[in-house]
Amino acid sequence: MITAVDTSVLLDILGPDPVFGRGSANAVRTALAEGSLVASEVVWAELVANYPSSAAAEQAMRRLGLEFSAATAETSFEAGQGWRAYRRSGGQRSRVAADFLIGAHALCQADRLLTRDRGFYRPYFRHLRILDPSQKQQ
Repeated sequence: MITAVDTSVLLDILGPDPVFGRGSANAVRTALAEGSLVASEVVWAELVANYPSSAAAEQAMRRLGLEFSAATAETSFEAGQGWRAYRRSGGQRSRVAADFLIGAHALCQADRLLTRDRGFYRPYFRHLRILDPSQKQQ
């Protein structure tokens, strides 16, 4: 089982977030016990921005058991289709391509997405299995 993880879940753990940290850490442990935990280059880049160096960020990601997983061309096309649907439905945010890349990466290159932003992903990735660590389903 391959679980792609969204940035927010990782920041919950690395923060640590007093509200969501424990649930996110438990969800990551469960994902690792069931298979592998991967992050796209978008998530990787967003995490690096929170550290003083790339080396420090990479060390933290490795401690979590997180593997780098670059997007394929198929993933990029899927993200573009989702973003187009968002814009056509009246979406006003013009800088959300990263979120569509994360969702498409999980859909095309993993079995599920671990995120607290399930409400955002659901309309554009209807076939994506979404795990929300803030919900009781974990």
